Amino acid sequence: MKLARAIHFDESDTRVYASPARTGEWCIPGGFEFSDWGETDLEGKARQAFANGWFGLETGGRVTFVAVTQVEPAEAETLGRILAQHFVTYYGAPSIDAALPVARAEIDHMAELCEDHDPNTLLTVARELTEAGVRESFRVIEAQDAGIEQFAIHGSLDDHHH
Repeated sequence: MKLARAIHFDESDTRVYASPARTGEWCIPGGFEFSDWGETDLEGKARQAFANGWFGLETGGRVTFVAVTQVEPAEAETLGRILAQHFVTYYGAPSIDAALPVARAEIDHMAELCEDHDPNTLLTVARELTEAGVRESFRVIEAQDAGIEQFAIHGSLDDHHH
């Protein structure tokens, strides 16, 4: 199974997002944050998060680039629980158990986005507000195009959650 981790090439994310994701944390698109947004919400740093931000599962921050990385199923399950907790804390979900199916669906959606790509492939997200709501599209930047070798990401959730 593959998911993707936050990656930074420079300091720009720390300037453009109100809350930047941490390098190496697992990410999902996180479009749910914008489901009821309108034009008036799209100002300043919020606009940037809306337009191009991936959602970091540990910090709730945003990042512009993510790199596809192999993930163990047990770790993906942990990520689902972290996201379910986020839904309880910030979105009023009644309990982690109630939020888990939605959280798992978000993780599964991310896994589908990543499954056909080699490790270290970069992905970007672009969102726009249409009359039908938020439209999300994804772009792939192949590793060799990005010179990703010097940015290889290592690490595990175990450092942070015990």
